[in-house]
Amino acid sequence: MAPVIYPTTNFTATEQLCLDRGDGIYVYDTDGNKYIEGLAGLWCTSLGYSNTEVMDAITEQMHKLPFTHTFGGKTHKPIMELAEKLKAMVPVEDAYIFFGNSGSDANDTHYKMLRYYFNAIGKPEKRKIITRERGYHGVTVAAGSLTSLPANLAHFDAPLEALHILRSDAPHYYTGRQGNETEEQFVDRIISNLEEQILAEDPDTIAAMIVEPITGASGVIVPPEGYYEKLQALLRKHGILVWADEVICGFGRTGADFGCTTMGIKPDLMTFAKQLSSAYFPISASVIPGWMYEAMIAQTKEVGVFGHGYTYSGHPAACAAALKTLEIYERDNLFEHAAEVGAYMQAQLRGIFTDHPLVGEVRGKGLIAALELVSNKTTGASFDKGAAGAAAQKACQDNGLILRAVAGNALALCPPLIITKAEVDDMLARMKAAVDTAYAELQDKGLIAA
Repeated sequence: MAPVIYPTTNFTATEQLCLDRGDGIYVYDTDGNKYIEGLAGLWCTSLGYSNTEVMDAITEQMHKLPFTHTFGGKTHKPIMELAEKLKAMVPVEDAYIFFGNSGSDANDTHYKMLRYYFNAIGKPEKRKIITRERGYHGVTVAAGSLTSLPANLAHFDAPLEALHILRSDAPHYYTGRQGNETEEQFVDRIISNLEEQILAEDPDTIAAMIVEPITGASGVIVPPEGYYEKLQALLRKHGILVWADEVICGFGRTGADFGCTTMGIKPDLMTFAKQLSSAYFPISASVIPGWMYEAMIAQTKEVGVFGHGYTYSGHPAACAAALKTLEIYERDNLFEHAAEVGAYMQAQLRGIFTDHPLVGEVRGKGLIAALELVSNKTTGASFDKGAAGAAAQKACQDNGLILRAVAGNALALCPPLIITKAEVDDMLARMKAAVDTAYAELQDKGLIAA
């Protein structure tokens, strides 16, 4: 075993699959086996694995100016062009953009900028952040504290109280409903719970609430109709900013430019990474409104600098990769393609899996989806320790399809945006065979309820 500390890995089960190359929606391991990359890496390789235009843009920039920082008044054309491009795209008022390297650091940046802003306007007490149960927002100290998944919190002693993190209900009707509650009743109840929490904490102490329009690592949760409308009305009533984490949803994944568009969210802040460059070069973006930026100018003058930034903030090659990626999205109508093929994928998923005995719920939008694997289809009972998710993920890989079990027993898929309907059919046929195999194995182990 190589002396590598592998991320999000069981240290007793490392180096199980060594990938060697990729082409289109496919990747190949060092033994020459071919797989459909059904999760686009980690929800990110939107253009697949062999887009030479993005590679050439990176190479050209590396030959021209392989690195320069953006501290202390220095800049370069790619970062300015990318900021202008994003400003024109996002639904944020007079947007300003801070560039980083990952979704985690972008959310950390937002956390710090919120503190900076409220200090600037004389409201230092307004510092609490609301997140949701089953939320995922990264793994750095602040972003990791905003994340609510047990594996990301266990043994790390996240400083939740020191960071003033509040948690609210996950908007997942299937697992969160009570009795015969309708979706509307479920939404009203969890919104009411949130308002009680806000009033108990004092709205004047709460800065923002962070949400993924549709979640990823927590199981691809699509909130019910009416949830975001009522949530935003509540937050704005109490002067709490709406912070949209678009790291997974952004740039076509949900069949629209942004998850906010799909789900009817008007955000104050937005976080991007992953599909911003099709993951060909690490880059993230923290977007704030102009009124927030303007309020911070005097503080930076007083101190002498805005005391935050990374060596690689706005790396010229990363910006070149992102600019070319955005150009391809627009030129090739990839958001429209994702909407069309995504609608097809969602319909096929429901047709294939709705009645499957191992599947409790099929959910998703556009080209992101998940199957909730259950031990009892009637009650929705789950499996301990992610047994079904692990079995289905392994069976998929054995069948030439790489997917990921998330939140225990949710089998997630999120293929590259370039996928065709024929490739969707191939992917789902492999997925069906794998879920059938997993079901039989779980039956043999006595884990399926009679």
